Amino acid sequence: MPSQSVLEAKKAIVAELSERLKNSVTGVVVSYEGINVEDDTKLRKELREAGVNYTVVKNTLLTRACEEVGLNDIIPTLNGTTAIATSDEDYAAAARILCGYAKNHDNFKIKTGFMDGAVVDNDTIINLSKLPTRDVLLANVLGAFQAPIAAFARVVQALVDKGGAIPAEKAEEVPAEQAVPATEETKEDAAE
Repeated sequence: MPSQSVLEAKKAIVAELSERLKNSVTGVVVSYEGINVEDDTKLRKELREAGVNYTVVKNTLLTRACEEVGLNDIIPTLNGTTAIATSDEDYAAAARILCGYAKNHDNFKIKTGFMDGAVVDNDTIINLSKLPTRDVLLANVLGAFQAPIAAFARVVQALVDKGGAIPAEKAEEVPAEQAVPATEETKEDAAE
């Protein structure tokens, strides 16, 4: 029978894992068999830089943690070598990095995962891995907002360059509510 200190240490690990599983938006469980030290170091660095917590765990301890938080559907996959990657904020980071890694390493396998406290299948993990990074998504959104503003700025600049009148080719680009009303000077310029 294990000593009291060993049991206490295991209970602490289970409590920490349980808390981590509860506070994570996503998690991916992998089999890391056959990975060499150099590749493991690179993988851990990439995960760490993305804000993903990656840990090799004993199956029995992860089983107990999964039972505590209600992720019982993960338990059947907990055999062989097991590591878990969790993220507190980014839904796709762990899946994107680990699925990319699994493509290039035959022995490295995705076992299962969870999202928002529910176990998901491997297809969901693969779909998550295909999502662009947060920075790319933000750039796309900003680009979508910037395009109409940039067009409006070009029309206003053209208006300033021409002395206040909107060139005919630009007039249809400006919605009626945004058009500058004609003044006596612009009416005279248009008449000439």
